[in-house]
Amino acid sequence: MSQATVVSAPGKVLIAGGYLVLDPAYSGVVVSTSSRFYTVIQQSSRGPNTIQVRSPQFDGSTWIYSLDFSDSPTVQALEENTSKNKFVHLALQHTISLACEVRGISAIQQLFAPGLDIAIVGDNDFYSQRAQLATLNLPRTLSSLSSIQPFCPQGVTLSQVHKTGLGSSAALITSLVSALLLRLEVIPPSALSEDHGRDRHLAHNLSQFIHCLAQGKVGSGFDVFRGSPLMGDDSTRPTSILPVVSPANSSWNHLVRPFQLPPLTRLMLADVDAGSDTPSLVGKVLAWRKNDPENANTVWTALDQLNQSLNPKSYTAIVKFISSLQPVQWTADPSFGNDEAEIAATFYHAHAISQEIRMKMKMMGELAGVPIEPHEQTELLNECCSLAGVIGGGVPGAGGYDAVWLLVCEPEDCQPGQWPRERIEYVWSNYTKLDVSPLSAEESLAKGARLESIDAIKGLRQAMQIL
Repeated sequence: MSQATVVSAPGKVLIAGGYLVLDPAYSGVVVSTSSRFYTVIQQSSRGPNTIQVRSPQFDGSTWIYSLDFSDSPTVQALEENTSKNKFVHLALQHTISLACEVRGISAIQQLFAPGLDIAIVGDNDFYSQRAQLATLNLPRTLSSLSSIQPFCPQGVTLSQVHKTGLGSSAALITSLVSALLLRLEVIPPSALSEDHGRDRHLAHNLSQFIHCLAQGKVGSGFDVFRGSPLMGDDSTRPTSILPVVSPANSSWNHLVRPFQLPPLTRLMLADVDAGSDTPSLVGKVLAWRKNDPENANTVWTALDQLNQSLNPKSYTAIVKFISSLQPVQWTADPSFGNDEAEIAATFYHAHAISQEIRMKMKMMGELAGVPIEPHEQTELLNECCSLAGVIGGGVPGAGGYDAVWLLVCEPEDCQPGQWPRERIEYVWSNYTKLDVSPLSAEESLAKGARLESIDAIKGLRQAMQIL
């Protein structure tokens, strides 16, 4: 197979259910983003049973692995590698092991006869572009971001990059694992065009297991993989992966319901000063919940009830109306008919709920001694959430200093300077207490992992350094 295999997977923003999703009794709300990770697999000239993995956006980010099929398939990192990449190494090892279970060692060994080159890149929104904007002498606005080349080189090593909280590692693993399963003919290309097919579920289950294993059981956008022998150490982990990750395994009890933002609204995301270590934050919250279960369960139950209420409706006229007013004024117009008043009230209810979620998340952080919504973020969000046309906002996922999200009205037409997004951009670009820069990512209703064509994605061929 000489043709390149290209698969992408989206970033995600957990806007409700942070920390609660660690417990299977609770659920969360995840918005899929337009920013994606791309994995391109093609033949390598390095020789048989050799895998070269490149991340061209970063300095010194090439890893070489050798494959040994003599007993069970083993992926070994070569000593010439200048750094380690646990996520990539585990993805290669367990995906190739599963492929051998499904198709047999000899069939998989033949596919590695020429060796493989794997290149992985992420859209610009996964990484802070503040330095790039400064280099180009551009203001921190959405329009400025379009001036940066796609898959922009970061000029640092992978360990030094400033991420923006869009679930980059989960998107990377999903794209890499799905591309490998396609390349090794474990699943057909049609699997990634189906919504709920068994092969798509297999790719999801395997990706979730690998990501949670690499990140310590906490998976961004994946929630948590628990209670499986696969999560043990190497000495206790079973040699057979397929029975556990198979879609036929009834122990997979995740429940997925479709969700999308209301019409004429948009998600706005911003990158802020410094990133946060998600596993570290989660570990501290879990320790607090274990040590103070009564208070913890009270807070978690209240948060869950609020999260389940976050489901607003809208229509054109009311969206345009509330886009020009602060939230406290949304229900004050006496000329509303019953339908209009109900929709305006629903929007204000969503605003009030999002504010209360923030308050309780911040309370939980204070009780656990964790900066879920740090004071600096609170001041920024308070200012943003008081603006006309802003429905709500918060810190995504596990919180901390990574990013903020806002849900804002996006009416069909507005006078220049009156769009809610323009007010937000002005606040972000002039904010002095934190260094804030917008992300261009929006909500995406596209499928998760999907098959791509190199030349259909602007800048991908150049970024991959494919001749």
